[in-house]
Amino acid sequence: MVFSSIACLFFFLPITLAIHFFPWNRWRNGTLLLLSFVFYAWGETEQLLILPISILVNYLLGLGISLTDRLQEKSAQSALPETAKAYKFVPSFPRKLCLACGILFNVGLLVCYKYSGFLAENLNPLLVKLDLEAMAVSSVRAPLGISFFTFHALSYLVDIFRQKASSLKNPLDLALYFSFFPKVLAGPIVEYQDARQDLGGRWITQEGFLKGVERFVAGLGKKVLIANPLAAVADKIFGISADQLTFGVAWLGILCFTLQIFYDFAGYTDMAIGVGRMLGFRLPENFNYPYASQSVRDFWRRWHISLSRWLRDYLYIPLGGNRCGLPRQYVNLITVFLVCGLWHGASWNFVVWGMWYGLFLVLERTRVGSVLALSPRPCRHLYTLLVVIVGWVFFRSETLSVSLAFLKAMAALGDGVDPKYSAGLFLNNEVILCLLVGTLLSIPPKTWRNAASWLFPALDGLTGDRWNLGFRSAYAAFLSLLFLLSCMSVAGGTHKAFIYSKF
Repeated sequence: MVFSSIACLFFFLPITLAIHFFPWNRWRNGTLLLLSFVFYAWGETEQLLILPISILVNYLLGLGISLTDRLQEKSAQSALPETAKAYKFVPSFPRKLCLACGILFNVGLLVCYKYSGFLAENLNPLLVKLDLEAMAVSSVRAPLGISFFTFHALSYLVDIFRQKASSLKNPLDLALYFSFFPKVLAGPIVEYQDARQDLGGRWITQEGFLKGVERFVAGLGKKVLIANPLAAVADKIFGISADQLTFGVAWLGILCFTLQIFYDFAGYTDMAIGVGRMLGFRLPENFNYPYASQSVRDFWRRWHISLSRWLRDYLYIPLGGNRCGLPRQYVNLITVFLVCGLWHGASWNFVVWGMWYGLFLVLERTRVGSVLALSPRPCRHLYTLLVVIVGWVFFRSETLSVSLAFLKAMAALGDGVDPKYSAGLFLNNEVILCLLVGTLLSIPPKTWRNAASWLFPALDGLTGDRWNLGFRSAYAAFLSLLFLLSCMSVAGGTHKAFIYSKF
């Protein structure tokens, strides 16, 4: 089930809110867990048991890690010499073993379901040359959201090991952390130390609930009214054969995809955060106007923030981070973004996509970064957008050959000369409006306020209760219209799955 569907908007979500706020519901975590599994099972039928198995194994491993901590704590608190002596020699090896087993289990699960076919396809030629038996190529479909709930599992075990948070005694609470329906399919990734408090108890206020509704409606509009129409154009253009792809069509296709993936994923995140706030959960922000970035480093502080933070806390810093020499830092960055690319998908395109960003992040830590910092702001912005757009070509294309042919067409070096594929064939009023609105909304509000103050100085003096009341009334009317238009679009059969759901 996805948020932008009739089943979710008019059945699942209202039923969930009604059950959650039922006055005599004392088992809110339990009912939310049951509803989350219904939400997950709606779209996942073949591999439905993988998520519960992951929850059970990680629950037991978490208890194993925390057991040694409790024994050592008893030793420190005991007033009896013989008791202190008995607990003094409790080794830390068991907790390390549990953590190692947890990492092997979770990463192994991810490799088995998501990367086994990719590994077999690339290792088989080598095995054949060595006169060894080729591996069978797996055709098993990966469970929905496996990349996301695996990262949540690793966060749970590592945070317990680092003693940043205690393990959960109630397995149902851990199951809710893994499978909470707003984030189980496409994030945002919530680190366990941040989620621990909400699982134990949370306050739901009227203001928070209304903010959640606003956020949900805004996300629905981004997905349905902007991302979906642009996706239709991008899909058609990326389906054109390389020998028929022209300069204008190629640029139209990648610009549509650049806005599509942002409003698709940011729309999902807004909807997830909105539902979370309605239910009392504080899910982290995932985007901060990434297309306004002034460097690639700045871009990754603004794009998929929860993933960047996870990679920093659980991979980059343990590898040494910035605490070692420059060569080691560069290797760490390349390693992190190689993992980032592979996390998104098992193909060489995602490997190249991750390495592409790793290369520019390394370059920006050299003299190139110093020169960039002294460049005019528009130059920094154009440089960042060009790097990001080229990266999206590898992200969207099916193979490396298709990516290279697309880039050649963008550079006016392609072979496409067929006039039947002109850019005008893919443009209509709706697409033009989506491109315009999508571009304008990707500009931070601060820029708009500064421009408005400069053009209309009198606006700075418009304050007071009447102005605030009028603004709130207009905003409420706008959200109502946005929700109505979004529902009409969904009812019209223009539903399209979220991009990040497949990860």
